[in-house]
Amino acid sequence: MTTLPSVLEEKRYSYQLIRLMTLLSPVFPIGAFSYSHGLEQAVHDRLVTSLSEMEGWLRGILKKGAAWNDAIFLAEAWRYEKKGADITPLIQLARAIAGSYERELEICMQGEAFLKAIAHYNIVCTIADKKAAYSVAVGVVAACLELELVAVATAYFQAFVSNLIQVALRLIPLGQKDGVRLMHRLEEDILSLSRETPKLTLNDLGSAAVMSDICAMRHEILYSRIFRS
Repeated sequence: MTTLPSVLEEKRYSYQLIRLMTLLSPVFPIGAFSYSHGLEQAVHDRLVTSLSEMEGWLRGILKKGAAWNDAIFLAEAWRYEKKGADITPLIQLARAIAGSYERELEICMQGEAFLKAIAHYNIVCTIADKKAAYSVAVGVVAACLELELVAVATAYFQAFVSNLIQVALRLIPLGQKDGVRLMHRLEEDILSLSRETPKLTLNDLGSAAVMSDICAMRHEILYSRIFRS
């Protein structure tokens, strides 16, 4: 027989799941579709021209690029909010570590849009009136909504990869089936980073996706462009 605690737990899980799916869904109005994370420059320079090259490019970002640092800021923001600590130093560090002007624009504009959209949930958190990087904003809001960190990280990086694949479909171009293949091939990379996220601290900050960072810088002077970064 189903007990009351199990029913309540199932209901709580359902609410958490649907909120998580909504917050990190493509329709949540953060403008992610307008940013390429430097990929537009990489395609322009013929660094990424095929399915296999795109797979390697994304895997590098997940394992040793901006996504790695996003995992750290996501986890730290989640913990900061749980402890009620001042989030300002973390916000400043997240902005400072962005590798280029457009990369900073990308994370800050999405963070600002995310916090504006989340106002409909009527939650009280320490970041509501601050301009924060997207990963920091998501981490704080996830803690406020009592969402489990690994689940949040999984949804966050699935959305991150999905957005860049959409960019690749338009720029390289790749077909829709290629996009599905990429998502499938990168599942374990996404899950691996997500499982690692709760263990990460600011001591783990750093990246080595050099070409991704250089492309993000070079994109600032790209003459003809579709994307903002």
